[in-house]
Amino acid sequence: MTVPGYRNVPAEEWDPAAPADPAEAEEFLRLCYSEVSRLGPVEPRLAVVRAQIAATGTYVHTTDELVWGAKVAWRNASRCIGRLYWRSLTVLDRRRAHSAKEIFSLLVRHLHVAGGGSAIRPVISIFAPAKPGRPYARVWNEQLIRYAGYRTEDGVVGDPRYVPFTDAMRAMGWRGRGGQFDVLPVVVEAPGEGPRLFELPEQAVVEVPIGHPELGWFERLGLRWHAIPAISNMRLRIGGVDYPLAPFNGWYMGTEIGARNLADPDRYNLLPVVARGLGLDTSREATLWRDRALVELNRAVLWSFDRAGMKITDHHTESERFLAHMRNEERAGRPVPADWTWIVPPMSGGATPVFHRYYHEADQRPNFYLDAEAMALAKGAGVRPALEATPLVPAA
Repeated sequence: MTVPGYRNVPAEEWDPAAPADPAEAEEFLRLCYSEVSRLGPVEPRLAVVRAQIAATGTYVHTTDELVWGAKVAWRNASRCIGRLYWRSLTVLDRRRAHSAKEIFSLLVRHLHVAGGGSAIRPVISIFAPAKPGRPYARVWNEQLIRYAGYRTEDGVVGDPRYVPFTDAMRAMGWRGRGGQFDVLPVVVEAPGEGPRLFELPEQAVVEVPIGHPELGWFERLGLRWHAIPAISNMRLRIGGVDYPLAPFNGWYMGTEIGARNLADPDRYNLLPVVARGLGLDTSREATLWRDRALVELNRAVLWSFDRAGMKITDHHTESERFLAHMRNEERAGRPVPADWTWIVPPMSGGATPVFHRYYHEADQRPNFYLDAEAMALAKGAGVRPALEATPLVPAA
């Protein structure tokens, strides 16, 4: 059986100067109109799209096509374990926003929509698509909310992963407070303006203090984490049209914070700290002190989010839900590409049902892509040419 949008090959490198592929546009539209029956017959729409591509090199999605395409891109995201909820995605059409100030205002609005109160909901904001050979808007940040990392004589204060990006922001005029959890500015690069820095307002950044259900000393560590994981530098591709600025969020699985962000040796590296607090023997690995500290750190994260009334999920529950998603898709006759290294949780993997099976990886479209240039900007690369080309003033 031929499955529309399914490519059993890695995605090719994106060429922003290339026109939209008419074959990919047709493939998408036929899939869209077959799954969304209320849209009617596809042939009249195909005639319009072919004419637009022939005249301009691209075409304009209707609101229905944009909404459906974004939801299916989530359905196809092979590294995401939370795809059971793909139909619930809130799609915000922001294609008319062009200036950096307007874009930033809508990014703040995105965070409010996603996390207003405790009901964190999956949201995507889709800004103007790239047009062949023309500049496009983008955000440099990997996520809308991340913490700074400062180089000091005694080591790194904050998140070591973001030391290069923090250095770049400081070179562009930003001055952080030098704390463990300073929220980084958002860099919006709009055509004709160059990159501009914006500080997120405090009310847009929902944070959860990390405590522990039994260990009182955990509170004294002063830990916290932001509640909304909003990916902001991936390109959304729908039917051959690319949206370089399409930030999206779901909600956290606890291990993302407790087994990676706070635990990884090249991040906050808190396992030795927790182990000391627990009085564990860290003289040799065979005592499994890392494992015991990891469990308590992850318990702390889940308990703290629950105490704060913020939505989060554990890796056992989410693994079961992913298998439910696979069953749903199989009944619908759709393959489910998945990357085992991302689907299996970074803690107690063998104790979850997603561990004990194989998955097939493929480039199934619509989908999200992380380009090499976007990765470089998120690491602070490219700031010096930008500074030489455009004098920058941090924007409030």
